[in-house]
Amino acid sequence: MGLQDDRQRLSYGLTGLLAQSLRLCPETTSFLVDLKLKEKDMLTIYKNYEDGLSILTEPVNGCWIHLLDPTPDEIQIISDLGIPRDFLTYPLDLDERARTEREDGILLVILRIPFYQGTQADAPYITIPLGIILTEKYLITVCKYENDILRDFCSGRVRNLSTGKRNRFLLRILLASATNYLTHLRTITKTVDYLEDQLQKSTRNREVLELLKYQKSLTYFTTALKANELMLERLDRSQLFKAYPDDEDLLDDVITENQQAIEVTSITSNILSGMMDAFASIISNNLNAVMKFLAAITIVLNLPMIVASFYGMNVHLPLQEHPLAFVFTLLISVALSVIVIIIFIRRDWF
Repeated sequence: MGLQDDRQRLSYGLTGLLAQSLRLCPETTSFLVDLKLKEKDMLTIYKNYEDGLSILTEPVNGCWIHLLDPTPDEIQIISDLGIPRDFLTYPLDLDERARTEREDGILLVILRIPFYQGTQADAPYITIPLGIILTEKYLITVCKYENDILRDFCSGRVRNLSTGKRNRFLLRILLASATNYLTHLRTITKTVDYLEDQLQKSTRNREVLELLKYQKSLTYFTTALKANELMLERLDRSQLFKAYPDDEDLLDDVITENQQAIEVTSITSNILSGMMDAFASIISNNLNAVMKFLAAITIVLNLPMIVASFYGMNVHLPLQEHPLAFVFTLLISVALSVIVIIIFIRRDWF
């Protein structure tokens, strides 16, 4: 074996030793290994025992192999286990559609899962492919980016998880994906409600542009969920989960949750589309109200200037010799302004 393979084995050995001795979560364990080897390992092997999920140094029967943005060398390592190389590279294409594929008794399931990019992105939520490969010995997951779904599985927070029950494991991932869609949809709904409150008094386009971002996210969700639905229907027809009633019931739950996510996404998208059209008019009306107010203020302020300009002429004027001439001029200006203000208020021009 070369130096790189030796470092790979050393990385797996340190990871397993730290996980078993310190009982740390996989992310913390991997971080400590990175500090020692100065390189980030994207291939992790898990297997659950009575005391929980453990990290192994080599693949064994009934284990779960997780690839996170793997390098070509790591892809080759797993390919040497008899896995078609295309099955390992398909999920790394961000445009890959959800589908199932079988070759030499090995099943590939590609699922579109939600992914949060942050509020500064053009679309805060997008979807990315997650590949799940089922063989007689192993279950393999492949993904380009770290995500909430697999993070929960790797950390051991998912209860009653068995890496040996590969079909059940696949269904748990599918259910977690549908649930994750619903969670993100609730977050989008709360954000849209907040932007709605801001838009009611806004005269700028910032809030409308924010709504447009979430409209794009909902479009991504709709496309991905419909593709997932077709994939789930194909899995249901394959009779893969008919052997155990619990698996069949879990598949029904997955299909129901996915259908619910589709309906919620459709409703939210329709509401948001109508809201954007309505609030575009609201912003225009708010701007018109501001312009009307400024025009009314300009008229009221011009009245004293008109009176003052008359008494500023170099001609004979009434009361110009009177000692209270300035007071009379001031009272006339104020009276005219008050009269105009009352008229504007009654006509709802103020």
